Amino acid sequence: MQKRKLAVHLIVSFRDICVFTLVLPLGTLFVCFVSAYVFQPEEIHETHCRVYNVIPSISAITGVSPQRYLWRISIALHIGPRIIIAFVYKNYYRALIRELNDLAQIKKATSLLRIVHGLNIVEISALCCVTYVSNKENYPVHEKVFILFMTSSLSYMLATLKLLKVLQPNGPQTTQEETSLRYKRAFFALSIASTIGLILFFLKHRFLCHDLAFSWFALCEYIVASANMGFHCTTMLDFPTEDFMIAKNANRYRKKHATISWKLD
Repeated sequence: MQKRKLAVHLIVSFRDICVFTLVLPLGTLFVCFVSAYVFQPEEIHETHCRVYNVIPSISAITGVSPQRYLWRISIALHIGPRIIIAFVYKNYYRALIRELNDLAQIKKATSLLRIVHGLNIVEISALCCVTYVSNKENYPVHEKVFILFMTSSLSYMLATLKLLKVLQPNGPQTTQEETSLRYKRAFFALSIASTIGLILFFLKHRFLCHDLAFSWFALCEYIVASANMGFHCTTMLDFPTEDFMIAKNANRYRKKHATISWKLD
């Protein structure tokens, strides 16, 4: 029986998908910041302490109208690719685990992979919740979900670095892998440092109502967000030449045990 030909309906560079996933929220955040700062300064600088501030928080600039609708649209478009990338990484790490020979390493890597994938999904879900439940609409829920997002994001970065250490006991094998790992470590360190600053300035603002304390908190928040985007942006280094494909008659290329992955001969 003659094999049916592979019919490709759509093929997109995975790198382009990653660029879109990064540029969309970053560009939207910039538009929200500029427009809110110019046209709604009183609304975005309002806090319970009523002290002097110059930098609004991300929640402030994305919680006013119409910026909140623009931000929600961008995150809605951002979430889909993020979920795809999460499953691509899951299968990518699975493939690396199959190359290990030591049983103890395999068990450890498999456990870490479950943690990494789970934290990634929790982070994406928390980002979605913190976007659609603004601080002006329901502050207690927004605050708790923001804490969940921060915790899951940092835990995901740490777990990823731990997993890579197990998968690459002798270090990265290529220049591309080495560069990716170096950036991941740098963005994780920046996230930790800025998170510490964020907590300290938030406490100063909440309990002592210092002038500019909220501005420093907001600055740390922007750094945290940028470092988070930067960490996820290393996907472009991990998958520099791969393509995302929608095709017909691709069953023979499908990998066993893969959720979203194919291998072409």
